[in-house]
Amino acid sequence: MIERAYGSHQIPEGDAFAEEITHGWFNVAYRVRLRDGQQAVLKIAPPAGVTVLTREKGMMRNELAAMALVRERTDVPIPRVDYADLSRELVDADYFFMEYIDADNFGIATAEGCLAPEVVAAGGRELGALNRKLNAIVGPHFGPLQGPGSATWREAFTQMIEDTLEDGQRAGVDIGWHYADIRKVLAENAAVLDEVAEPRFVELDLWTKNSMIREGRIVAILDHERAVWADPLMEAGFTGIDLPVFGDPSDFMSGYGQGALSPSQRTRRRLYSLYLAVIMIVETTYRGHQDMTTYDFGRTQLDLLMEQFGCTPARP
Repeated sequence: MIERAYGSHQIPEGDAFAEEITHGWFNVAYRVRLRDGQQAVLKIAPPAGVTVLTREKGMMRNELAAMALVRERTDVPIPRVDYADLSRELVDADYFFMEYIDADNFGIATAEGCLAPEVVAAGGRELGALNRKLNAIVGPHFGPLQGPGSATWREAFTQMIEDTLEDGQRAGVDIGWHYADIRKVLAENAAVLDEVAEPRFVELDLWTKNSMIREGRIVAILDHERAVWADPLMEAGFTGIDLPVFGDPSDFMSGYGQGALSPSQRTRRRLYSLYLAVIMIVETTYRGHQDMTTYDFGRTQLDLLMEQFGCTPARP
């Protein structure tokens, strides 16, 4: 794989040239040291036979398409892609090599108390400003970047949440509610989705842990595989509006230039958090997690959201 990407002269000597980067939950990633000492990151998608969520099929190809859009249409810093192999000739999976960013993970450094409060606040504002630049990219349809797309956001979002609910039902996942309850909440509130008339590039997964910071500045945005043409209010940085456990979004919103939300915007935002909670619950089964922390967390957040929608628990 290294020879294809960088040439035979860069094949490392010995066996200690790669180490796994473990905070990702989907693709596997390795930091690789080439023969000349240069470092790179290798990302490998799940093998073709592995069962994934409907939204996760072809995600590495989606990430490459997203990164191309970001490079072509913005000045938002992202790693350089050095080589991508989608042939599945060497391994039964897509993979690509990209630039290694020598910086601190913003989210991890913040959680570990390594950054001063003023640096954290400024980083949050910068992340909001960068996210707005990404959202300025206008798409041809709503839904997956490469299609098939939908003419309306209501249709696209309904399909997104329905795909995840069907994934959950197929795997027999107990989400703590009747699946029909989630569909009922969406149906009763779907009219607010019609306010979104223009498809925008939305990362979906732009948390602080998917950004790198050096000397107080964000130097790279990582992990673009979940990007879609959607409503910018769906961005991860706004999640704390509905679910305080995700942190105060004030700095992000200030940098983004987003003021207080209107009642209909609040409803849209709450629907997006509902979707996130369902994903967190369902994906634990597909990941084969033995530790149920994420599942339990998702259940708690889903209960809070359903309560915000005025629903009373009726356990399955």
